[in-house]
Amino acid sequence: MITSWNPEKKHSDVERWICIYPAYINSKKTLAEGRKLPKSSCVENPTHQEIRDVLLAVGLRVGVENKLYPRERSKELLYRGRIRVQIKNDDGTPVKSEFGTRESVMKYIGESIPKLKTRQNRPADQQPQSTQASNKSKGKKGRR
Repeated sequence: MITSWNPEKKHSDVERWICIYPAYINSKKTLAEGRKLPKSSCVENPTHQEIRDVLLAVGLRVGVENKLYPRERSKELLYRGRIRVQIKNDDGTPVKSEFGTRESVMKYIGESIPKLKTRQNRPADQQPQSTQASNKSKGKKGRR
């Protein structure tokens, strides 16, 4: 059970782990839609399973939560999932020296997801498509 944050919590408590939503490293998103890195460091439509697999393979402690990113327009299951990652030990030192910051973890994810076998074997016509809802407002005729 995750409780509210409090400064006495240790870095090993799940509440102190960093959160990563797939939108943070999605090259199809704009900065306003939640992308946190430059497009060159991002990957097209990542899923929380891919992020989890990459981080587990490198040896980080990972937790998956069934949360939806607040800026995400689509409520589909494909876009659900928040990853929590422990990047610091209780004494404040990094768990892995190459992952001292949240940005370094996200850059690593962006580099590693395209190398996954599931990404390399996928034909171009089966790539997940991002469906954006159009915001065309219908003109209302005002009553007089």
